[in-house]
Amino acid sequence: MSAIPYIIASACSIVGRGNRAGGLRRRAGHLATGLVLLVAATGAGYAGTQHGIAMHGAPALDVGFGHFRSVDPAAPKGGRLTLGVLGGFDTLEPMNVKGVKAEGVRGLVYESLMARAPDEPFTLYGLIAGSVEMPDDRSSITFHLRPEARFSDRRAVTADDVLFTWALLRDKGQPYLRGYYRKVVEAKKLSDHAVRFTFEPGSDREIPLILGLMPILPRHLNSADTFEQTSLVPRVGSGPYVIDRLEAGRLIAYRRDADYWGRDLAVRRGMFNFDEVRFEYFRDQAALFEAFKSGAVDARVEADPVRWVTGYDFPAVREGRVVKREIPLEVPAGMSGLVMNTRRPPFDDPEVRRALIEAFDFEWINRTLYNGRYARTESYFARSSLASAGRPADDQERQLLAPFVGAVRRGVMDGTARLPVSDGSGNDRRLLRRAFERLKARGWRVEGRRLVSRDGRPLAFEMLARTREQERLMLAFAGTLGRIGIAATIRQVDDSQYWRRLKSFDFDMVQWTWPASLSPGNEQVHRFSSRYADVEGALNLAGVRSQAADAMIEAMLAAKDRAAFVAAVRAFDRVLLSGDYVVPLFHAESTWLAHWRRIEGPARSPLLGLTFDSWWANDTK
Repeated sequence: MSAIPYIIASACSIVGRGNRAGGLRRRAGHLATGLVLLVAATGAGYAGTQHGIAMHGAPALDVGFGHFRSVDPAAPKGGRLTLGVLGGFDTLEPMNVKGVKAEGVRGLVYESLMARAPDEPFTLYGLIAGSVEMPDDRSSITFHLRPEARFSDRRAVTADDVLFTWALLRDKGQPYLRGYYRKVVEAKKLSDHAVRFTFEPGSDREIPLILGLMPILPRHLNSADTFEQTSLVPRVGSGPYVIDRLEAGRLIAYRRDADYWGRDLAVRRGMFNFDEVRFEYFRDQAALFEAFKSGAVDARVEADPVRWVTGYDFPAVREGRVVKREIPLEVPAGMSGLVMNTRRPPFDDPEVRRALIEAFDFEWINRTLYNGRYARTESYFARSSLASAGRPADDQERQLLAPFVGAVRRGVMDGTARLPVSDGSGNDRRLLRRAFERLKARGWRVEGRRLVSRDGRPLAFEMLARTREQERLMLAFAGTLGRIGIAATIRQVDDSQYWRRLKSFDFDMVQWTWPASLSPGNEQVHRFSSRYADVEGALNLAGVRSQAADAMIEAMLAAKDRAAFVAAVRAFDRVLLSGDYVVPLFHAESTWLAHWRRIEGPARSPLLGLTFDSWWANDTK
């Protein structure tokens, strides 16, 4: 194996070290550039060697970039960050199916072969793997590992660890991981620091990037025999933090590794600045908010618009010690909705699902529960150019959808279909009459004060709630449904029971949000493909089984340019909207962030949204 990829990676690493002399940086930059040109000119087998890869187009940052655009490379190190989390946890392993996962392990302890750029839709740059090779058809990808990469126990990260992790997650990881990694038909060790993955013919174009995001586990500390068990044994990874302390279900604290191998890399400069990161767990939002007000929690992203408007009038805010910020969002809102489980009645009937959508009084709920601060969600990619709502399908979309006659309603196809708008009174008879007439046409009739089917079965279902906030919303909706004889009951359960029931699809209706990015891809398989409709632990909560949806996901993953990709995403959106799988809820137009002034963040917000990875402590404030 030629040493050229390693020399390029080393030269790029030197270029990125801002604390070195300028002359050294210039010489290293010339070396890296020269080597790249040499490789391309000689055709030495590395013409495809790259420092980064993008889903569409080319990476925005050149070889030898100094840091990501939305970080402050001069951010000071030190201090502590404490964040509050609702619920609890009973396991430290984030990649298997069992248990409620502790916050932070995946991003602070485990790290992946490549790092995702926070300022681009979907681009990766070298981390554990300093460089990669990938042919134009993306039929394989070769990762060249940095020889200096180390786990926190100082053992080297090698090709054996990469292959072990791939096989372990392929066979025993969460369902979506198994689906991703089974697309590999050959995994080959080329040397101690090089691994090639070859994909099954016709695999999607995103899968090489998915492999780049694979977290690497130490082979010497993990066993396939015990991996699927819950465990509170501290995990060991190659990331910037180690687990320092934990109290099961209540607290987990991470300590920054002073000898972290990757601290000088460009993809890490200005990031992971706190000496300690703590996650403290609370049973309800009221307790969490009081902890923030007292200063026990440093920052919170507010989810309750009423609290955001009325609840932050306390001394620390008035005195400027707590800062309130509304950060504009540039990523899609995703779909937040009341998910209807189509695996069981009454939601196996699409007309029942459509009637419930028509009965939801957003205007009244938004005004009375949320101070009018939300916008209605009308797309699975709302708040972005990927949304189909309000847009007629173009020729590319119609061509994609042509084989699936009836999969998309006419109004959804031509962009005229919109969610019902009420008069905001909470008793809009027009909306309720429309929903009732739809049900009546399906054979439902009034018997006493209940709607019943032809065989006398009442139209009734249970809403599963995790929090009081969810319960409050569901009670409002249930009250509206009761006016037309639908019996909706609410059950709030504890964290462990909630997740157990979700994983086994043991619910009728549940509130859920599928977040979205500017580059949706393989995660849609796990959420909406027929393949995962009955896989325990999958996020296909609605039980979507649609050949049209499956085909649009394939088109999305096969797209070679942005125009074809956008057409596939919008066509996919139209299929899901036509399936009426959720009662669409709402979204905010910005992130509502409150934080104590003792922590600070960069002036520029990342394209992909708020993250505290690039924040730092300023104890002088």
